[in-house]
Amino acid sequence: MVRERVVDLCITVPTFFKCPISLDVMKSPVSLCTGVTYDRSSIQRWLDDGNNTCPATMQILPTKDFVPNRTLHSLIQIWTDSVHHRVEPVVSPSVLSNQQLLQTITDLASSGLNRTLNRFGLIMKVIHFAQDSDQNRTFLAKLDGFIPLMVSFLDNVENVDKSIEFLEQTLTVLGLILEKIKVREGLKNLVLKGKNKKCLDSMVLVLQKGSNNSRIATARVLKFIAIDAESELLIAENEALLTELLKLSSPENDSKLIENCLSCLIAISKPKRNKQKLVKIGVMKILSKLLKESNTSVTVVEKALKLVETASSTSEGRREMCEDAAFVAAILNKIRNVSNVATEHAVTTLWSVCYLFRDQKAQEAVTMANGLTKILLLIQSNCSPQVRQMCTDLLKIFRVNSKSCLSSYDTKTSHIMPF
Repeated sequence: MVRERVVDLCITVPTFFKCPISLDVMKSPVSLCTGVTYDRSSIQRWLDDGNNTCPATMQILPTKDFVPNRTLHSLIQIWTDSVHHRVEPVVSPSVLSNQQLLQTITDLASSGLNRTLNRFGLIMKVIHFAQDSDQNRTFLAKLDGFIPLMVSFLDNVENVDKSIEFLEQTLTVLGLILEKIKVREGLKNLVLKGKNKKCLDSMVLVLQKGSNNSRIATARVLKFIAIDAESELLIAENEALLTELLKLSSPENDSKLIENCLSCLIAISKPKRNKQKLVKIGVMKILSKLLKESNTSVTVVEKALKLVETASSTSEGRREMCEDAAFVAAILNKIRNVSNVATEHAVTTLWSVCYLFRDQKAQEAVTMANGLTKILLLIQSNCSPQVRQMCTDLLKIFRVNSKSCLSSYDTKTSHIMPF
């Protein structure tokens, strides 16, 4: 692949010139209705594959139309022209051709037997190849025997190398090509049903001692293979893995890391047994801390509320939640203050605990936190029919309490009573 290099200088491509999908400099930048700009060919391929979300924000797209970003196109053109006048084209030594990559993978496969080979250097070449372009990642994902080789390094780590860095690199490679793997079942079986079944233990080590990037890659791989009840139960059998994912979801950690760990926990939390395990190891305490923090990102709040909703479907989860009035108040405070997604998860949780299971402590906490006013305001807003119905149910619960604020509610105001 031909690159451009400044003699005795290093050119850094401005981040906003790169397509979020391909990571290459955009040739024809176009913007979705979410405001995010992509290269036309990359986003068109994403939409043609049947996706209806913005890849960067994962928001559902009300329209798949996009418009050319002419200003950005002009800036890229000016920058490209200026670079052309200062550089000479050369072949980058860090990016392999497909043929060179095949030889590198062959060497990597034999590195366990030939200790003179630098397996760290070899796998770093593979990482650079995958990072270079969307096309390269597709090539790796489709390459026969490549994914089983990567998994074998995790499954037989004691026979390959005891260094945590090698495990990190291996998971980084898998994380880079996940979106290009067409058959998730194959990776699931390799990781969870391997001969020695050491993969999950290797992932625990990376979560404990690895960098944030490798931890994120690990959480993404786990989420990717959690495709059915069998895989979810197999993952949750490793309690150390759940514990580490939960620790990394604490508010003091990096927001991106928290987001990916929560996504993984959500993915494996469907079976009742797994929900109970999560509650047992302290998921509600972590979620309470996240929701009480004032500077938690929107995405993290949404995922935290989704996990609260899931955990509160168990009696153990409801008990822990309802014993902490501040936790209930924190959930209530996210209504209408974060996003529509957060509002729906918060209302569903309160509806489940207060209306479906009639928890007295939760009802009292909602009342003390001025919850009735917030529910009334929400029911009159442009919320979804499902949210409006749950709000109506909640108000019916509090209507029977003559001491509640509803008993003195002024029906002559512009508000409309829902019953």
